[in-house]
Amino acid sequence: MRPIQAIPPHHSQVCVVVIGYDDAAHVTDAVRSALAQGPAVREVIAVDDCSTDGSADLLDRLALDEPRLKVLRRKVNSGGCGSPRNDGIDAATAPYVMFLDSDDVLPPGAVDALLDAAAGRGAEVAAGLCVRRELPSGREVPWQPELYARAALVKHPSRRTHLVHDTLCVNKLYRTDFLREHAIRFPEGRFPYEDFVFTARVLAAGPRIALIPDTVYVWHVRRSAERLSISLDRAGVGNWRSRIAAHALSYDILLAAGEKRLARATRARFLDHSLRMYARELDQRGPVYRREWWALTRAYLATFDAADLALAPAPGRVVAQVVTASEEPRDLTRVKEVAARPARLRPPYARLADGTPVWSADLTQVTLEHLLFRPVRLLPVAVDAELRPRARAARLRLRLHELYGRMADAAPASVDAEFVNRHDGSVGLTVTARFLPDDPDPVGDGSVGDGSVGDGGTDSWTAEAAVDLAALGSGTWDLRLLLRFHDGTSRETTAHAVAGPGLLRRSVVPNGRHGLLLVQPYATHAGSLALRLAPGWRGMTTVVRRRMRRLLH
Repeated sequence: MRPIQAIPPHHSQVCVVVIGYDDAAHVTDAVRSALAQGPAVREVIAVDDCSTDGSADLLDRLALDEPRLKVLRRKVNSGGCGSPRNDGIDAATAPYVMFLDSDDVLPPGAVDALLDAAAGRGAEVAAGLCVRRELPSGREVPWQPELYARAALVKHPSRRTHLVHDTLCVNKLYRTDFLREHAIRFPEGRFPYEDFVFTARVLAAGPRIALIPDTVYVWHVRRSAERLSISLDRAGVGNWRSRIAAHALSYDILLAAGEKRLARATRARFLDHSLRMYARELDQRGPVYRREWWALTRAYLATFDAADLALAPAPGRVVAQVVTASEEPRDLTRVKEVAARPARLRPPYARLADGTPVWSADLTQVTLEHLLFRPVRLLPVAVDAELRPRARAARLRLRLHELYGRMADAAPASVDAEFVNRHDGSVGLTVTARFLPDDPDPVGDGSVGDGSVGDGGTDSWTAEAAVDLAALGSGTWDLRLLLRFHDGTSRETTAHAVAGPGLLRRSVVPNGRHGLLLVQPYATHAGSLALRLAPGWRGMTTVVRRRMRRLLH
C-alpha cells in the first residue's frame, strides 16, 4: 500500500469570491490572480452580475481548464456589489472566504499570508495592507498604512477603534462559519458603500482580528474609465446621499451592539475622511449640487453631539462647524483649504473682543481656540506660492501667513521646497530659501473682521528661490514644503496656488537641454500648487494629445 501523504496545513482552505459586471477587459486577470495563489485556494467562485459584454462566457471558458473555478450567473442584475458577494458566501465550501473585485488583483502570496495569520493566531478575521494603484502610471498609495505597520492580534475591536477607518472588505480573510453564525451579510441590491455596513457588522460581532504588514490586495484606480467606480463617481449628489446613508447605518449597527466607542469612531471617520474629501471638491460643483450637498450634510451633522465632534481631528471638525453654522454654502475656497491634507487656514484671521480666534466676522460661533495651543508641527499654516517660468530658471515665491501670533513666536527661518513626482513619489529637485519678514501690519488691533494678527507686527514672511525646471524633466510634480523655525520646530505642508496675471497658465520657454520646455503650473483639487512639464516638441505633442482626450472625455 502507498503511504498516506500528509496534507499541507494550508491546503484547500480558502474560497475567493470574485464579483463582476460588464468587465470583460479585466475579470479574467482578477480570477487568474486568485487561482495563482496556490493550493491554499480550494475554490474561486466568480459571480457574474448579469453582464451583457460576454464576461460570463469568458469565465466559463476559463473554468473548462480550471476545476477550482466555479461560475455563478445571476439572472437579474443586482445594481450593486452586495448581492453577488452574498451569493459567493452562500456557495462557499471552504473554511475561509475573501473577496475580490473584477478590476483588481491579489498579489502573489496574499492568501498564504492572511491564512498564516488567521490560523496561526486563532483569529476569525485576518487583514493586510491594500494599495491603491493608479493606472496607467502605476503609482501606488497604501490604504490606512498605520493599521498595518506591524503584525498584531486585536482580541477586542473596541480597544483598537482605528479599525473602523479601514472600511474595505477585500483586504481581509474571514472564517466562513463566523460570517454565517452571526448572519453577517452585505446589503442587498443597489446599496453603494456596502463595505461600510459589512465592516460594521463584522466589528459588532467582536471577532479576534489578526493584522499583518503584508500587501494583500491591489486596488486599481482607473480615473479615465468610461464607467467610473462608485468611489470615483462623485459628480452627482446622490453619491454623497448614499455615503451618508452607509455611514449612518454603520453607526446604528455598532451602537445597537453596545459598541459605543466604535460607533463614535465611525463618526470621527466621517468627519476626517468623507467630509474633508467631498468638501475639497465643492467649489468644482454647480450651485444646485452645492445647495443640496450642504443641506444633506447639515441634516446629518445635526445628529452628532459634542463628543462626536471632539473625537475628530481639528480640520474635519472645523469644516463641520462651518457647515452647521451657515444655512447656505459659503467660504468654499477657504473650506477647501482647511479640508486639504495637510490642512491650510488662509486669512482673514478674525478674533472676538476677548481675543478668541474665530472663523470670520460673520461666523463668530465657529471658534478656533485650538490654534493657540496646538504644536507648530500640526498647525494649518497657510503658504501662498507663485511660480513664474523664465528662460534660464523659474522663480518660486512663497509667502507664509501669520496665524494668531504662532508664526511670530516660532520665528520663521527657512523653507525646503521639494518637487515630488506624482507617479512614483520620488523627489526630483529640492531648493532652499530663507524667510524674510514683510512690511509690518499697520493696524494690529485684533478686532473681528480686520484680519489682523493683533500684535502690530508683521503678518507674513516671504522666501524666493530659483528653480531649474529642466532638471525635473517631463511629468507632473507636486510642491511639498518643509518650514523651519528658529525655535527648532518644523512643519510639513503644501502651498496654495496663487492665481493672477501671468500665473497658472501654460507657457513655452527656451531651454538649453531640450530646446523647448512646455510649463504648466496649476492648482490641484485641494488648491495646492503643482506643475506639469513636457520637454521638446515630442513632449509638447504628448501633452496636447492628453489634454484633448481629457476634454473629449
